[in-house]
This record gives sequence, C-alpha cells and structure tokens, in this order.
Amino acid sequence: MPKNILVIEDNTDIANLVMVNLRGKHLQVDHVADGKTGLDKALTGDYQLIILDLMLPGMDGMDICRFMRRENNFTPVLMLTAKTSELDRVLGLEVGADDYLTKPFSVPELVARVNAILRRAQQYQLSLAAEISEKLKFGELSVDPDKRQVLLGNNDIELTAKEFDLLWHFASHPGRVYTRSQLLSSIWGYGHDGYEHTVNSHINRLRAKIEADPAKPQYVITVWGVGYKFSNDINKAVR
Repeated sequence: MPKNILVIEDNTDIANLVMVNLRGKHLQVDHVADGKTGLDKALTGDYQLIILDLMLPGMDGMDICRFMRRENNFTPVLMLTAKTSELDRVLGLEVGADDYLTKPFSVPELVARVNAILRRAQQYQLSLAAEISEKLKFGELSVDPDKRQVLLGNNDIELTAKEFDLLWHFASHPGRVYTRSQLLSSIWGYGHDGYEHTVNSHINRLRAKIEADPAKPQYVITVWGVGYKFSNDINKAVR
C-alpha cells in the first residue's frame, strides 16, 4: 500500500525538491503552500506523514501542529525550519512534532528521516494492535494505549505523540534499561550519533508532566552511565 505524504511548504523550490525526491522513492506526495489549507488537508486527508514548514502564510507550522494534536490527530509530523535556535526546535517538539530538519538540509538526510518515521509508525501500529486491549497502571499513573490517554490520579495528562510513545515503551517494559541510542531507534526510528539530546529533552518534558518531583523521579529513572528505565518498584496492574 503506497504511503501518502503531505508537504506544507510555501517555498516553491524547497517543495519541489522534497516532492521530486520522495516521489522518486515511490511515495505519494501532495503539496499545499499555505497554512490554513494545509491544516484542512492534514485533518481530512489520509496521510502517513506531514512535512511541515514552520513559517507559513495564513497559519504557521506551530499552530498547525498544535491544532492537530488537540483534535487527536497523531499523524507523524516532520517540521522544517529555517530557525536554528534550540528554543525553536524544542517548541516544535513540545507542540507535537515528531522530528525536525533545519534548512538548508541534505536530501539524503531528508529521505532517511522520512523513511525512519514511516518505518517507526508502521512498527508502532503493529505492536499497538497486538496490545490494544491492555491498559497499564502503576500506582497513580495509568496508560491507555487505545485512547492514547494518560491519567495521574484523576488528572488527564496531555502528552505529545512522541511523549506518549516514549512512556508506553517504558511502561511496557518496566525495569528494562535502555540506552539513548536504543530509544532513538525504537521511538524515532533512527540512531544517528548526535541526536541523543532529542531523547534527553523528551525525557525531561515527560518527567515534568508525570512526576511529583521531576528532580527525584519515581517513574522514569536515570541509570547513570547507561540510560533510562521505567521503575519496577511500583505495583503494576493490567486492566
């Protein structure tokens, strides 16, 4: 079954470059050049990936991504940005982007990122289908993969798509220690050196949302010199 990709990019040269190279990999690609039309197609179309420019006429990429996630649309988003500050990249991830590329980017890296996201999304859906009825509860924390819902006591915790994937991966294997490279491969679908900060930033944001004291976490634990694990000291229940 062909993979459908939506490119929301107002720069004609960049849009054409992306489309030509992805179509050369036998991917179906649609293109729109403004934010409002892009959001409408993202919400109504059947896409496996959205390549989203940050700066767009009508509605910027941050708002598009934020609105999609509020509408429970979890289509993977690869954000393109000409901004190079860490804050812009972090904000993109915070509102729900799955990955980002800073312009100018190389075509091989673009294709590698696209393939990795598509591969990871397919693997996740297969694993989720096998475990879809299993809801996990650890103390006050409960994780529902069907609804993609996380509760802390009676409070509904809003997580981005990648934050949820990361938490579910941890919670499904309590006590197992993962290196940053393993988490990159499992959650993001790639293990390139130099991207470990992506794991660190997601761990920090996840802790800020689910831990009573992020400085002294009880769920996502640092294993010094190795990586991270989900605590196996909390009583687990499966519903």
